[in-house]
Amino acid sequence: MSIVAWFVFGFAVMQLLVALANLLFRQPLPQPDADFQPLVSILIPARNEEQNIACLLKDIQAQSYKSIEVLVYNDQSEDQTKAIVQKFVAADKRIKLINSEGLPDGWLGKNHACYKLAEKAKGEYYLFLDADVRISGEIILETVNMLRKHRLGLLTIFPRQLMETWGEWLVVPSMNYILLSLLPLILVRLSGFASLSAANGQFMLFDAQTYKQQQPHEKHRLIRVEDISIARSFKKADIRIACLTGTNDIRCRMYSGFDNAVQGLSRSVLMFFGNSTIITLLFWAVSTLGFLFVWFLLPLDIFVIYVLILLFTRVFISVASRQNIFKNLVLGFFQQWVLGYVIFIAIRSQMQSKFEWKGRQV
Repeated sequence: MSIVAWFVFGFAVMQLLVALANLLFRQPLPQPDADFQPLVSILIPARNEEQNIACLLKDIQAQSYKSIEVLVYNDQSEDQTKAIVQKFVAADKRIKLINSEGLPDGWLGKNHACYKLAEKAKGEYYLFLDADVRISGEIILETVNMLRKHRLGLLTIFPRQLMETWGEWLVVPSMNYILLSLLPLILVRLSGFASLSAANGQFMLFDAQTYKQQQPHEKHRLIRVEDISIARSFKKADIRIACLTGTNDIRCRMYSGFDNAVQGLSRSVLMFFGNSTIITLLFWAVSTLGFLFVWFLLPLDIFVIYVLILLFTRVFISVASRQNIFKNLVLGFFQQWVLGYVIFIAIRSQMQSKFEWKGRQV
């Protein structure tokens, strides 16, 4: 049994090193090139987003970079989304509204919305933004410059997560914990292995020609977590991609409250582990219950080192993610147990082939 304890200890060391690498090798966005003025198509799928869409459109209008077109796809919203966007359309000729004619068979809603948006886009670059995202600074021009500098087909960013309730703090940080303790993000760009991929559909910037050639949303039209699937398929096609996190110029409150956060994270948590239930459960068991093996089977000084490793891993991830260190340290143990609950919900939904998001079965 001591072998299991040493395995748990070694896994924790690995997580610490990956988290440290993600802190030390953060990829800064390049300074804007004022002479570079390509047309950027900003593409926003929106379904029942009356609480968010106006804020995002105002953020876009506040950008100093003006060579843009903004297409909003009203995906059969049942609230005031359409009316709000129409007011912006009337005041700004760069903004256009596309109304859904219905979701055809063989498609998931967001995938179809993104596909229809790309059909209408005219830019040299396609920037897909979720309606609940907030942007600032020179994020559009900086990311376009980075995509061009590194000859990328796709650049994606995990926004800084805004959490307003304790319930959200119990759920949302687990996404960054998984990502930044298992995957050195620098390798997403530098390595050709498809397994070393990550993406976030909240911010996905494509080279338009690459998008047209690959048609990623059409190819992955039935994939629930299409962002990660697209990233992996690009790497398999030898298309360079990059994934960033921790910039203040893109923020998002993904979920409002505990229940909404659990439902949302359960939609994607298995995909972080290649959609493998066994690997997902093994990760949770080792990272949550593994301390028992170290405590009872290894010397006390090793256990103290192990605890320090866990704490510093949380600190490094919190700093890299621009999250509150104190809250993540205090809630870390509870976040792990809530992650177990999220995984349970995900497995149950997978077995039942049933998952609902924004009023649709997906």
